[in-house]
Amino acid sequence: MNVSEMRTKDTAELRKELESLLKAQFSLRMQKATQQLSNTSQLRKVRRDIARVRTVLGTKA
Repeated sequence: MNVSEMRTKDTAELRKELESLLKAQFSLRMQKATQQLSNTSQLRKVRRDIARVRTVLGTKA
């Protein structure tokens, strides 16, 4: 998701997106710990998406 798309969403939608990203991050971490994760670059992408959402939420506050 682009930052420009995030800026058009309201705060409630961004919080919901953040919650789903945090759940995805947890799931990926568990897969990595049990060595079931083949594409480890997904962790980096999710972590950066979380940072983007938190940045947009901070600017809206």
